[in-house]
Amino acid sequence: MNNALVVIDVQESFRQLPDWEFVSQPDIVGQVNRLVSAARAQDDLVVWVLGSRPGSGTVFDPALGFVRLMDGLDPHPGEPLITKSAHNAFTTTNLHQILTSRGIRGLTVCGIRTEQCCETTTRVASDLGFDVVFATDATATSPLPHRDAPQDVPFSQLVSDPRTLSVADVVERTEYALAGRFATIRTVDELTGA
Repeated sequence: MNNALVVIDVQESFRQLPDWEFVSQPDIVGQVNRLVSAARAQDDLVVWVLGSRPGSGTVFDPALGFVRLMDGLDPHPGEPLITKSAHNAFTTTNLHQILTSRGIRGLTVCGIRTEQCCETTTRVASDLGFDVVFATDATATSPLPHRDAPQDVPFSQLVSDPRTLSVADVVERTEYALAGRFATIRTVDELTGA
């Protein structure tokens, strides 16, 4: 086992947010499960990561019950389930120790949000010396409002703002930023041989 699949923040918290209806990959669970099946078939480690903000009173506060894997995801015994409180999966966890203690050098990253936790984890993993594959269509994100967008309007109104980045733009920018610098960009079909 020299490789690991890192599944980041595919958790119920995101389904509670007003931007979920605009998500780029509504079948994120199906895409992740395809990667999980392929990883298990190759005897690769699968690591599950949850994002948590204790005491925040948001859907990322474990006290509200949404900091759990989305329905349809099923970790097997021996597959680590770690909780992070930073954007990347390394800084506030023992992920680096888990991987290095098992001699893992290659990572495939998938999960939620494409440009946030997934991209940040990819960059840190690359800096730590891992060979990273970014499973682009097994990540999900929502449109990104402009930095000057009003905070007190419905998300559906922000989506119609021409300054808002579409999900296609967000994914494309992430791929451009990562490719050849921090990761190899691959699709689920490419990674599973479909």
